[in-house]
Amino acid sequence: MCRSIKTLRPPALPHEATEDDVRAAALQFVRKVSGFRAPAAHNREVFDRAVDEIAEATARLLDDLEIRGAHPAHAAHPARPARPVRPPEREPQPDAV
Repeated sequence: MCRSIKTLRPPALPHEATEDDVRAAALQFVRKVSGFRAPAAHNREVFDRAVDEIAEATARLLDDLEIRGAHPAHAAHPARPARPVRPPEREPQPDAV
């Protein structure tokens, strides 16, 4: 699958997916499937229609998913805890003479 498409459901996304998030994922999907980054003028209408239909289906999917352990009705999801910060690696010190 296309690496540019990100998971849009919590907890992968710490907030509700916006319309822009859903549309961007739909656009990436259509680009991947069609093989076109941008369609030629004669394919623009069918390309845009596919993006719209996939965005609608994606929004329905996200609305209908039941995520176990999540608060009902997709209430505010806590952000992921920060990853532990690794101490910077030290540069090797020359042997003392």
